Amino acid sequence: MAYRSGESFTILTVCTGNICRSPAAERLFRSAFEPEDEVAVESAGTGPLVDEPIHGPMAALLRGIEVDVEDFAARHLAEDMIERADLILAMTREHRSAVVDLLPAAVRRTFTLREFARLAAQVDRSELDAQAGPEATPGARLQVLMDLAARHRSPVPAEQDDVVDPFRQEESVYRESFDQILPAVRTICRIALDL
Repeated sequence: MAYRSGESFTILTVCTGNICRSPAAERLFRSAFEPEDEVAVESAGTGPLVDEPIHGPMAALLRGIEVDVEDFAARHLAEDMIERADLILAMTREHRSAVVDLLPAAVRRTFTLREFARLAAQVDRSELDAQAGPEATPGARLQVLMDLAARHRSPVPAEQDDVVDPFRQEESVYRESFDQILPAVRTICRIALDL
């Protein structure tokens, strides 16, 4: 039986400060799903700037594609958050390791964001459809997708799986980071929503 934290399928995105990369991924995922999709999304940081909003340049990129950035406050990654999450999407391998160090039992449901998108794209959609069933919610599809994607895990260079840290860098680095996050989120959502 696959791990399932509750009624909704919960995604937890993780970075360092929880003001750039992980909130961008969180808000992008949230903008893609409706309440009836049974997907909840949260984020946290391994060394967060607690209670800070989404950092200005990243917030501007999100606003540029009409994604809500309001009512956000950075928070510290805690073991109970990991326990509640069905899928943990870290921004780098280092963050993925930090999650597993906090809760080793989460290893099978912890990926980097780009790694999970890459693996999800390799999943045979007909197999996913057959296992999830025709009436599956996006949350249920994500559960099956996670299990199928894990089968494709294999070593690749870190730069294929990590999202660059833009904090206190030039705006071009924020754009580079955003351009790594956005297609990964879109790939995962497209498969979850059966588009």
